[in-house]
Amino acid sequence: MDITLDKKTSTEGFIKIKLIPGDYQPKVDEKVKEYARKANIKGFRRGKVPSGVIKKLYGKSIKAEEINHILSHSLNDYIKENKIQLLGDPIPEMEKTQNIDWETQTEFEFEFAIGMVDEFKYDLSSKVKVNKHIINLDDKVLKSNVEDIRMRYGKMINPDIATADDSIYGNFKLSGTDRENDAVLDLKMIEKKDLKNFTGLKKDDTLSFDLRTVIKDDEMVAGLFATTIEGAKNISGEVILTVKNINRVEPAELNQDLFDKVFGKNQVKSEKEFMDKVKTTVQENYNRESEYLLIRDIKDTLIEKTKIDTPDAFLKRRLQYSNENKISAEDIEKDYELYLKDLKWNLIGNRIFNDFKLKVENEEVTETARNQIISQLGGPSAADVYKEQMNGIVQNFLQAESGKNYVTIYNQVREDKIIKVIRENISISEKKVNLEAFKKLANA
Repeated sequence: MDITLDKKTSTEGFIKIKLIPGDYQPKVDEKVKEYARKANIKGFRRGKVPSGVIKKLYGKSIKAEEINHILSHSLNDYIKENKIQLLGDPIPEMEKTQNIDWETQTEFEFEFAIGMVDEFKYDLSSKVKVNKHIINLDDKVLKSNVEDIRMRYGKMINPDIATADDSIYGNFKLSGTDRENDAVLDLKMIEKKDLKNFTGLKKDDTLSFDLRTVIKDDEMVAGLFATTIEGAKNISGEVILTVKNINRVEPAELNQDLFDKVFGKNQVKSEKEFMDKVKTTVQENYNRESEYLLIRDIKDTLIEKTKIDTPDAFLKRRLQYSNENKISAEDIEKDYELYLKDLKWNLIGNRIFNDFKLKVENEEVTETARNQIISQLGGPSAADVYKEQMNGIVQNFLQAESGKNYVTIYNQVREDKIIKVIRENISISEKKVNLEAFKKLANA
């Protein structure tokens, strides 16, 4: 057997394998004898079928099967022995095998395209600077959150005349078609320039409007006509609205009833306590959002500052091959930068994990799963309620989905450790921003 690596660049190449009869024939002959011992063929006693008959019936498939088996093991062994750092699995060059004559051919040549990781260096030092954006919870934001709570727990009423803050329940019919549906239209979601045509509407009023002028969002159109977002893209034209009801939410009063609904019985006993509790809760949520953004920015910064040469042509081809050519080259190009970004982060993360000799213990996976389950069940109080069953609940969760949940939690703990090492070594500065600025950063 002759195996060679033909490197076209530092990140792309081919592994070529040449086989002669001595590499595969002994295994083929052994398999033929095994078939002969087990075969049940009409006209022959079991175990007495001549090898010539077996070769005639199954010879080609046995040879192909054994050669493919040898190829697989030889390829993997060569990659391990030569410590080749692959990106994705090798791609067999199919055109090399299309004209193989399995019956008469004795020598074979195979090629596998490979993508490799070239050496790269990452920097974990104070020279790497990342900002942690802290949302400044001002009075305007706090007031907005309180108003949202009051609306969420408010009372639904049905006024006679629609205003800009109301929603309209009615029949929506697409003119000239049989498409119609009863649905709710939130007036806060329509184009402002058209709002004047909807305010002032009363029960049983009708209004004709151009759908795509008034409503730009496909998801809203899908809701009006009870279809999918994809299906909504094809819906346009004049719509006739017949009003059946006006819906309005009357904000809940700031009283003990609201305090109990939001935070639990007697947890808050005054408006001041309520405002303080809302402020604390909102700040905790914002702190979590700040953490998410920081981790994203840490990853982006390391990816940007770490030069990694990648075999782009191979990777794009690999994406098509692994999806059995069901994904177009155009789609691959469109999403390739995101794919490449994830790939580079995985390479950097793996290197950091190994360089710092990090480990993930089974106990850490179990404890993380336990904490997540307790949180989902309602917090510490749930831990007491399910104390006896908790170990079983955790194990069932980790074993579910054929162990996929375990892998997910393992990877989560692993990444947390990698991020922790990075944070301990780079420079992170806190920077206060208002909510609008934070949203722009998060959506960038």
